[in-house]
Amino acid sequence: MGEITISERAYQRIEEIRAEQSIPNDAYLKVGVVSGGCSGLTYNLDFASDAKPGENDQVFELNGLKVFVDMRSFLYLAGTELDFTDGLEGQGFHFHNPNASRTCSCGESFSV
Repeated sequence: MGEITISERAYQRIEEIRAEQSIPNDAYLKVGVVSGGCSGLTYNLDFASDAKPGENDQVFELNGLKVFVDMRSFLYLAGTELDFTDGLEGQGFHFHNPNASRTCSCGESFSV
């Protein structure tokens, strides 16, 4: 299975958010998938300063950024790239997920 990757633009924005919100450097970025959205599954992205990865979670360190994904979510996210854009389609984080068979028009949810 492929790892989750983070584009340089997304990494820079994550670092800006960390600085703006005084998030400690040892806080994990938790990436996950939850039920919801118009296509069935929605991406979830949050800093987890008090949560630590579980035994079955996938853990990555990307440019010094600690990332973890629960195993259920990882099955949907393997090979996904997290990107950040501020173009005409709107500013925000976007997931480029090769496992998604369908996405909604806003890119917030998907199905497999």
